[in-house]
Formats: sequence, C-alpha cells, structure tokens
Amino acid sequence: MLVLVAPGQGAQTPGFLTPWLDLPGAADRVAAWSDAIGLDLAHYGTQADADAIRDTAVAQPLLVAAGLLSAAALGDIAPDAVAGHSVGEITAAAFAGVLDDTAALQLVRKRGLAMADAAAVTKTGMSALLGGDPEVTVAHLEKLGLTPANVNGAGQIVAAGTLEELAALEADKPEGVRRVVPLTVAGAFHTRHMAPAVAKLDEAAQALTPADPTVAYVSNKDGRTVTTGAEVVSRLVGQVANPVRWDLCMETFKELGVTALVEVCPGGTLTGLAKRALPGVKTLALKTPDDLDAARALIAEHSSAAADTQTA
Repeated sequence: MLVLVAPGQGAQTPGFLTPWLDLPGAADRVAAWSDAIGLDLAHYGTQADADAIRDTAVAQPLLVAAGLLSAAALGDIAPDAVAGHSVGEITAAAFAGVLDDTAALQLVRKRGLAMADAAAVTKTGMSALLGGDPEVTVAHLEKLGLTPANVNGAGQIVAAGTLEELAALEADKPEGVRRVVPLTVAGAFHTRHMAPAVAKLDEAAQALTPADPTVAYVSNKDGRTVTTGAEVVSRLVGQVANPVRWDLCMETFKELGVTALVEVCPGGTLTGLAKRALPGVKTLALKTPDDLDAARALIAEHSSAAADTQTA
C-alpha cells in the first residue's frame, strides 16, 4: 500500500523550484497558477531569498504548487492513501480529487494571507523539541503558556507561542529534551493566535464545491480517514488554529498496512519522521527531478506487490 504525503511550512529553501521548472510543461503550469492567485510563484521559487519565502503568504502557495508539480511529474499514479502536514493537507486534498489544482492554490493563497495577518498581531514563532517523553513535554509546554502545535511522533514535538514564551523554553527545556530548534516560520501556527484566520478561511471555503475523496484521505486533526469532501474542507478550515497530530496519521498508516511512502517536493521532513516511526516502510523524498526515477521504481514495485497480493 502506497501513501503520498505533502510537507508543511518550513520545508521550503531558496531556489528549490528551479530544477522542476525545466520539466516539459512545468513553467507554463506554474505561470497559469501564478495568474490565478496573483503571485509570481516562479520568481519566489527560483530567485527569492530565505526571508522572502519565509513570509507565510508566499510560503504556503509555493509549497502547494511544488507538491502538485512534483506529483504530476511522477505520471499517472494511484496512491492508496494521501495525507499532508499542516498546509500540506491542501496539497493532499488535490491529490485525493477533493479540489482541483487551481481551487487548491486559490484556497491556500487566502489561507496564507489570513494567517500572515493573524501572525502580525503578536510576535510569535515555533520551535521543534527533539527527544523526551511526550506527556512530560506537553505538560511542561503548557506550564510555560506554549502550545504543542505539532505532535509529530518519532520523538518530535513543535512548540508554538510568543517569542518571550519560546525564549523561556530555551532556558528551561523539558526533562529529556535534547535540543530546541527554532523553525523558519513567521508565526505560532495551529494555536489560538491563528483564530482570526479561521473566520476568513471559512468564508473562502463557502465558495468551494468539493468532491468526495477518491482515495483514503488521512486527516492530521486526529489521524482519522475522512470520506466526504465537505468534511475534508471543514477540517482544512479548523486545523489553522488546532494542533497537527502527525503522530496519529502515522499510526493510521500502520493500521492501513502502508508499505511505501513517497513525500512530494520539497521532501525530506516527513520521510525522516517515517524512517524512525514506521520501520519496514520504504520511503522516498522528492527533492529534485533526479529523484523521479527512483520514486517511479518504488511505485512500480508497490503496484506489483499489490497485484501479487490480489492475485494470491
């Protein structure tokens, strides 16, 4: 069983889209998406510096565009399940046929703008905590006024809150935590600080006509599989101000019997978590077009295994 996953904000790096635009038709596709959302995706994906693409209003549509572009480059694939981390859920919704590519990009553009506005109210941020016991870590974060915004599994929890609260965390780490790593994001996403963005995104979602997922869609709200387009969109709206439970998504992958995981561009974060939390599952991250042949081979291997199982 193959699951196709999409990373969230913070995975972007300067110039990461450059090699993908050399693929046949890619530049034209990105140009059309740019026109549809009023943002020059090619510029930000090839020429902009780290500060420019750290801007929430830029980073989010850029990540969704990269995910869609890299998945299309794989050819006509049919994953058994899809999931996304944070903004990657919008990418996953497109993979599942809930939204078409243009609708997904228009929604994420509005999401990014709304979250950027919310982040401008108070100076906030996010930091990853590596190691430690999850229960001990969560209790410690709450004591400091921080939110466990991403519970990622594999010994990683991301804390979010004000810069003062994050500074206090640096000085007072939870027992067992080895490192606290500030993330390249521009706000405390998936916390109460994003509440103003929820209403704006809900208004934008009213104009959508979502279809029901054509494959298993695993929601990062609680790791459950969602079967209707309306529920997918409702969760996309609510997750802006609620924690991401990627640990529960990976538990669902186990229950579904996932044997291979491919992470679309800019891949690496989710495959890293899967290698630690899902032993035995083959993983591949799409970072550049050079990774496409290996991804296709893994998908073909998966398809052959699935066919053999069905025949048996």
